[in-house]
Amino acid sequence: MASGVKPRVKVPKKASAGDTITIKTLISHKMESGQRKDKSGNVIPRSIINRFVCEFNGETVIDVTLDPAISTNPFFEFEAKVPESGEFTFTWYDDDGDVYTTSKKIEAS
Repeated sequence: MASGVKPRVKVPKKASAGDTITIKTLISHKMESGQRKDKSGNVIPRSIINRFVCEFNGETVIDVTLDPAISTNPFFEFEAKVPESGEFTFTWYDDDGDVYTTSKKIEAS
């Protein structure tokens, strides 16, 4: 598991049913390419976020496949329609097999 990985998301706590909201996500991740070496001359293993998925109440909102050229600490901003109260689940997948997940609830009136 990559050290210091911290997913952060910003989702409004409330919205009217049917509203479109803006969601912002950021994950602190070093994104090692697998081409650098440590002080001892050993290759640092590749560790890159290769996929990001956001779901609302189990239904996919966005599913992004990332290429190796993605920057350190990838940031996503996107819009989602909120049909009802529920929970957004955010998942980042790492090349090394690690999966990072966080979720946020939203109340629709």
